[in-house]
Amino acid sequence: MERAMSGSRSLSVAGKLTVAGLVVAAAGIVIQIASGAEYPTVPPGLIILLVAAGVVALGIRWRWTSLAGVIVALFLLVGGALASQARDQLGDPTRVGVFVGTVIQLLALAIALIGGVVAARQSYRTRPRARG
Repeated sequence: MERAMSGSRSLSVAGKLTVAGLVVAAAGIVIQIASGAEYPTVPPGLIILLVAAGVVALGIRWRWTSLAGVIVALFLLVGGALASQARDQLGDPTRVGVFVGTVIQLLALAIALIGGVVAARQSYRTRPRARG
């Protein structure tokens, strides 16, 4: 009741799917690191994913925040698919943790991308009408 009275909006289902996809993709990176994959000491993909998830989750008052999830997911998904490291990790299922972490990351990025596109479309379709 208090939420309705204060006028605050909640994150749409598509927005929640975007956030979940970004967070699960970050977990995929953690799984890869824990399984011995080579990553920098401070993995930029992990930080980028978590910051983007925070922007989407906390920035519901602004329409552009769902686009942040789309851009990050698309950038990392395409970059991951083109990177030789990802291809090597997917081509060697004997390193189970690294393989599973990479699969989780890529699938979660695809889910975040789809959720982000739907969320962005919803947020830009629900523009308030101009008074006149």
